[in-house]
Amino acid sequence: MIDEKVAQLIGDLEEEELLEVIEEFVSSSPSEEDSKKILAACQKGMALVGDRFESGEYFVGDLIFAGELLTESIDLLKPVLGNAQTKKIGKIVLATVRGDLHDIGKNIFKTMAEAAGFEVIDLGIDQPEEMFVQKVREENPDIVGMSGILTLSLKSMKDTVEALKSAGLRDSVKIIIGGNPVTKESCE
Repeated sequence: MIDEKVAQLIGDLEEEELLEVIEEFVSSSPSEEDSKKILAACQKGMALVGDRFESGEYFVGDLIFAGELLTESIDLLKPVLGNAQTKKIGKIVLATVRGDLHDIGKNIFKTMAEAAGFEVIDLGIDQPEEMFVQKVREENPDIVGMSGILTLSLKSMKDTVEALKSAGLRDSVKIIIGGNPVTKESCE
C-alpha cells in the first residue's frame, strides 16, 4: 500500500523517492479519505524516525532532516488536503520558552499539529512569560505549547504556567510541554 511505503520512506529518510511517490499520488486526484491516509502515514514515518533516534540509530541531524521531509511532504499534499483541512479543530499558541534558542522539536510539532487540523500561532524562540500571556489573551487558543531542550527550560515553563495562572488564563487552556529535559515528573 502507498501509505505504508510513505511511512517507510520517511522513516528511512529517502527524500527523492518520497517526494516522487507523493507527487504521483497528488496527481492521481485522490479522495479526501485517501489523502488523510497519506497524512497519517507521514506521521507514522515520523514515529519511526523518533524510534530510531531513541535507539541511537539516528542523530539530531536526522531529526532535523526528517522534520524538513515532513514539511515538504505536507506542502505537496496541501492541494488534496485543502478540503479536508478547511475546518480547524483548534488553536495552539506555540513557542520555545525564555532562555532557549532551539526550535527543532517545536517546528516538527508545529508541522504535525497543522497537518492534524490545528491553527498554530508560532511565537518563535526565547519567548518570555509575558508574551505567552499576551498571545493567550489575543488569540484565545485551546492549547499552549511550550518547547525547550535545555534543563533551564523547565523553570521557564513553570514560570510561564504561573504567569498564566496569575493572569487568570490557566484554566482556559490545555498546556503541552516538550523537549529533552521534559519527564512525566516535570509535567506535574
